[in-house]
Amino acid sequence: MLQLTRLALATLTLLATAASAQVFVSSEKDHKIYVFDTQGKATSAIDTCKRPRHMMFNADRSTIYVCCGDSNQLGVVDVASGKMTGTVPLGDSPEIFDLSPDGKTVYVSIEDENVMAAYDLATRKPLFTVKTGGEPEGVLVTPDGKFAYVTSEVANVVHYIDLGSRKVVKNIKVGKRPRRFVLADGGNELWVTNELDASVSVVSTRDQSVKATIKFAVQGMREADITPVGMTLSPDGKTMWVGLGKANHVTEVDVASKKPGRQVLVGKRAWGLTLHPDGKTLYVSNGLSDDMTLVDTASAKAIRTVAVGRVPHSILVKP
Repeated sequence: MLQLTRLALATLTLLATAASAQVFVSSEKDHKIYVFDTQGKATSAIDTCKRPRHMMFNADRSTIYVCCGDSNQLGVVDVASGKMTGTVPLGDSPEIFDLSPDGKTVYVSIEDENVMAAYDLATRKPLFTVKTGGEPEGVLVTPDGKFAYVTSEVANVVHYIDLGSRKVVKNIKVGKRPRRFVLADGGNELWVTNELDASVSVVSTRDQSVKATIKFAVQGMREADITPVGMTLSPDGKTMWVGLGKANHVTEVDVASKKPGRQVLVGKRAWGLTLHPDGKTLYVSNGLSDDMTLVDTASAKAIRTVAVGRVPHSILVKP
């Protein structure tokens, strides 16, 4: 009887944890963040500024920051109430951003102005800008807060920016139309997706040089249709999942060997990728089929695909 009681309590605890966990998906055309449980059941929607795209949590996951490309704002969303509580004015057509390690500064790629811009989150005022190549997108601040990487889609480079001097100190030549970043190998590697090269460039963060290029192929697909953008690293750091865009697949890559492995068919234009913190489920936003695919990482199989608002962009998971 005692064992049954313990089993029942454990089951209730697991159910309560699953119920409280949330998945957030930004919808560019609906001006909303849609909220799901971790199994893909829709639960609510949050109204945002116009054309919400990239999202990040603050340190304790109580706040979501969302970049709104058509209203030129950073939306501030309170997770508990499910409401947008404020905005930070940004430049024209902001895309991707990253936060300083202390959470006080946001660094944003401003596409139409060809700059990376820094803003103070407390005062909501601009701090400075750094000129970049055409169409900056990806932004990643180093863990020590001293440098930032920014992609230029037109120049085909990654800008390495000294945030103290506010200057580009190196331009790292990568593939065509670089888009997003993920740090791997304990921060020793910077992985960069090259949308028009069907590849990922791996940059050494020790000397800021390209140390490897990973090429992708999908059976029956032309190379021009393999357009990698989003990536996410497994919790153990051993596997990188890469979205192949128009190829409608995601693929896993072994971080140590740099070799692509299993592929999973998902929706149309597989773009944004996020893993559950336990590493068991991969969530994929499919921008042209207006849905999200849940992938079981152990079997590398799609579990289900659920409808999301028009043009889903980014995904966050709050366990």
